[in-house]
Amino acid sequence: MTEAEMYTSYKGVYLLSRVLCRRNLKCYEEFNFLPDDILIVTYPKSGTTWMQEIVPLIVSGGDPASVETLYNWDRVPWLEFHTDCNEDFSKRPSPRMFATHFQHHMMPPGFFEVKPKVIYVMRNPKDVFTSYIHQHSMTPLMVQTGPQREFLHKFLDGKVAFGSWFDHVKGWLNAEDKERIMYISYEEMIMDLKDSVTRIAQFLEKPLGPEVIEKIAERCLFKNMKQNKMSNYSAAPREFLDQRKSEFLRKGVVGDWKNQLTVAEAEHFDAVYKDKIKDFKYEFIWD
Repeated sequence: MTEAEMYTSYKGVYLLSRVLCRRNLKCYEEFNFLPDDILIVTYPKSGTTWMQEIVPLIVSGGDPASVETLYNWDRVPWLEFHTDCNEDFSKRPSPRMFATHFQHHMMPPGFFEVKPKVIYVMRNPKDVFTSYIHQHSMTPLMVQTGPQREFLHKFLDGKVAFGSWFDHVKGWLNAEDKERIMYISYEEMIMDLKDSVTRIAQFLEKPLGPEVIEKIAERCLFKNMKQNKMSNYSAAPREFLDQRKSEFLRKGVVGDWKNQLTVAEAEHFDAVYKDKIKDFKYEFIWD
């Protein structure tokens, strides 16, 4: 397949045509939200899997079974990859947990009507790019990157799956009903995971004692989560993820872009970044 054939456009954003078909999107557009639903929203490679570990543990009061008995794509299903319109999510225990990589303007009508709780996770885009290029190398269903310099230009122009990082972040940070949205960064979670777990629990109105918080934070350290076979995608078939080429959960660090980008690429990235956020009033932790 050509690169053009591997992408489909939905609301002006590139999606992977071999993963997201019109049937998926029809089910997505008709999805019925509940007021106590919890939605984890991220641009790819920004901490989704990490949050799919943390939130079920918080909701369950720290019960390890919440992350040991279900694959993360089952415990926190992806809205856009929901292929069976007849699947009855109403039978899932409350609060239901879901994930999406979609931009704010791509959310279905029910989202804006019901206004479920949202946890929005963001990450330094240079680290996002670094992680994204490794995922492309291991995912046969994704467009192969070609030379890194070329892929960098596509990333900065938003001509990759799920579109522009800049549009994604701006859209969600400008969303209304901010009392229903918690914003947190990958970097904050790296710096102080226990504090991050505490704040997430407070946002979800799930009171947890210090011992439970401590246990959840310890279990969700990247090195520990990486060993969880229900979370590390080791069960995924190679035609979906070929971890012989790169691990899905790779390093879990901040600043790995310094090992990936050349000096010239980093300078170009910084110039584009500065231009695209120059009128955007938000203080990112990595700036």
